[in-house]
Amino acid sequence: MIRIAFKRSVTPMRESLLLRRIIAHWQAYLFLVPAVLYFAIFHYGPMYGIQIAFRNFNATAGIWGSPWVGLAHFERLFLSPLFVNILQNTVLLSVLNLLIGFPIPILFAILLNQISRPRLKKAIQTISFAPFFVSIVVVVAIMFVFTYLQTGVINIIIDILGGDRIHFFGRAEWFRPLFIISEVWQRTGWDSIIYIAALVSISPELHEAAMADGASKLRRIIHIDIPSIIPTVVVMFVLRAGQLMSLGFEKAFLMQTPLNLETSEIIATYVFRMGVRQGQFSFAASAGLFNSVVNLTLILLVNQICRKLSGKGLW
Repeated sequence: MIRIAFKRSVTPMRESLLLRRIIAHWQAYLFLVPAVLYFAIFHYGPMYGIQIAFRNFNATAGIWGSPWVGLAHFERLFLSPLFVNILQNTVLLSVLNLLIGFPIPILFAILLNQISRPRLKKAIQTISFAPFFVSIVVVVAIMFVFTYLQTGVINIIIDILGGDRIHFFGRAEWFRPLFIISEVWQRTGWDSIIYIAALVSISPELHEAAMADGASKLRRIIHIDIPSIIPTVVVMFVLRAGQLMSLGFEKAFLMQTPLNLETSEIIATYVFRMGVRQGQFSFAASAGLFNSVVNLTLILLVNQICRKLSGKGLW
């Protein structure tokens, strides 16, 4: 009883301290208002539409007027003969993209940090950042031009080397390599920014002491650079793992052809096809909600695992 009473007395004290802090620094808290309003209006407000997944949505009747059907759309989704293939495509492409695309920016940042010439370093940074600002439509168009069966540069090189020309966008097994290569090319420079910032913040005295002891560049990278950026790597990994099922819809959709649909159909494109093209809004909403729940579960699970293994996590 004493413990319960103590807990009840502590809570009002904390609330009063928080209120005093807000009043004392109201100018600083005022800057939070636009961000809070943005998330409340554009992120939390529209969440009432989740109930579409549990109704037979009718645009005339509206969300609240549409009949409630419970988990009927989820049952249809899980029993669909396409569901297993779509889920497999999404998971496999996401895992491959994570395993290949996540470590490359870290390696790139470490190698870039070793360049001693400032002009060369800035030039490489600029060149590596540029692809991120290229439109996805343009990126896919470049891929089509480079891999075109008759006039594509890649197929011309293959022909010169004595190989058979490949219809890259017409063969299902080439969709994943093309998607991952384009993601790495487009995101490596941008994703490396945070790692470069973490490496720059390392105290130069650590490197000076290591050099005084005769440590080579490789040993300094292994024993100073990598351990120093581990907390940043863990946080970024948790964030990436939380988006494991959220592949870029635009790129996958633009790269889809009737010939590679076997491997290119993922949950995001399936939701678009069922919801926008076929008008099955409730069924598409159930597929999208399933995808979001999986992402939330993954970010919670991966964060917990990282905290147990390294003591670091997103929260």
